[in-house]
Amino acid sequence: MRAPIEVALAGRVPLSAARRATRLIFLLSGIAMSSWAPMVPYAKSRLGLDDAQLGLILLAFGGGSMISMPFMGWLTHRLGNRKVIIASGLALCVVLPVLAWAPSAMALTAGLLYFGVTLGAVNVAMNAHAVEVERHDGRVLMSGFHGLFSLGGLTGAAVVSGLLALGVSLLACGFIMSALLAAIVLTQRNSLLDEVHEEGTRPPLRMPGVMALLLGLLCFASFMAEGSMLDWSAVFLRDFRGVSATAAGIGYACFSIAMASGRLTGDRMIQTLGPVWAVRAGAGLAALGFALVATLPWPAVSMLGFVLIGLGASNIVPVMFSAAGRLPGTPPAISIAAVTVLGYAGLLTGPALIGFISHASNLAWAMAFLAGVLVVVAASARIVRR
Repeated sequence: MRAPIEVALAGRVPLSAARRATRLIFLLSGIAMSSWAPMVPYAKSRLGLDDAQLGLILLAFGGGSMISMPFMGWLTHRLGNRKVIIASGLALCVVLPVLAWAPSAMALTAGLLYFGVTLGAVNVAMNAHAVEVERHDGRVLMSGFHGLFSLGGLTGAAVVSGLLALGVSLLACGFIMSALLAAIVLTQRNSLLDEVHEEGTRPPLRMPGVMALLLGLLCFASFMAEGSMLDWSAVFLRDFRGVSATAAGIGYACFSIAMASGRLTGDRMIQTLGPVWAVRAGAGLAALGFALVATLPWPAVSMLGFVLIGLGASNIVPVMFSAAGRLPGTPPAISIAAVTVLGYAGLLTGPALIGFISHASNLAWAMAFLAGVLVVVAASARIVRR
């Protein structure tokens, strides 16, 4: 492996600064996304929504992301990652106070649609930027970047919940988090790489190829497992393992902490094992976790299973994004946009699919189904070979 280049792109941006800026943009994305979670019950109560109405409105967030991502892949390819990250990052900053204030269901829907569009733009551009930083550095870095996203996810929800517990108003919380996000963008804007490729060497724009779509399908499977943890882990512990409703959320906490830890330490593991074995071992470990959850009746074993799922799944998606960014003949932003869209589709539709399987059999069988899906991912790991 070649040594890192100390100065990136025509000597303008030090590579160490570009690495730091990339980490902080991933942190920003995680903070922005998770800051909304504690606001959801307040929005439901303020607007008098029932569960069905809230569910329909929440679809606007995922729909906005999926609508924007293919277009942002093209825009990032044309304008460069830096411009898209700065513009979409600053646009993202204004939405949290709007969501905290939204006086009607229509306003909340419009705000969530805007939230999804801007966050989707940041996600595509930051992953394309991460691929470029990896290329210049010469080392595996993507898992660490995604680890900062996971850390941001834990941080955003914790900070907003803490502020609310201290009596800070919801609207004030929105402004505080927006100020934090804006500070990250403005302080890091000069440390982002200007272009994906030097002018004149930029590959022609084209549709993502078969390999990008195959990587996207594997991301679909991994994101489906992650989304199922978010929506079904507490229900499973309560209904199948006898855990009280107040303690059932511990399962998702175990999963989240394990995933963040796996990503923050994953670069060295991927560097040692290589991307193929990293995916193979990770998917196998996550499949084992789901199998333990599905088959053994003890709550402690289920908690262990959630830890194994988090550790195993932690580095699958980062490896897929790195592989997408290296595909020959397709600009990284275009490949990453395609992989991200399919991944988000798994995140959005996976929990519903698990619900259908659970309705047809039970939730334990649905968990066993996810174990089988991850075995398929492990068997397909050769697709990420450099």
